[in-house]
Amino acid sequence: ALGRQAVLQGYSVLYVQAAHLLAALKQAQLEGRLEEKLSHFTKPKLLIVDELGYLPFEREVSHLFFQLVARRYERGSMMLTSNRAASEWGDVFGDPVLATAILDRLLHHSHIVTIRGESYRLKEKRRGGLFKPVEETSVSTT
Repeated sequence: ALGRQAVLQGYSVLYVQAAHLLAALKQAQLEGRLEEKLSHFTKPKLLIVDELGYLPFEREVSHLFFQLVARRYERGSMMLTSNRAASEWGDVFGDPVLATAILDRLLHHSHIVTIRGESYRLKEKRRGGLFKPVEETSVSTT
């Protein structure tokens, strides 16, 4: 909804899942086109990166993401979605120092929105009777 609103306000917007973004940067580096690909992701006024941290990044790819964040810093907005707290990003990026450098740039002029609760996708399925939550069970051994 926020990306759509940005488009309606006249901003250029690019949406990409984190895994696709990082794969594209890695492939571009292998092909000697990293500069071109970084420019592609730097150009829009708003870059939306979805599912950041869903899977941990390879160290090399983490450095590519840092390059992108550093280029966009104070030039264009980034909107990130993640199910991982910032305190866990050292594990996500495989390097706590690099994670701190990334967070430093991302958080400097940021607004953080924390959403808690059930996934809206699962909530819709539950309403339709297609999904039942897994109940927690305790197991004891004697």
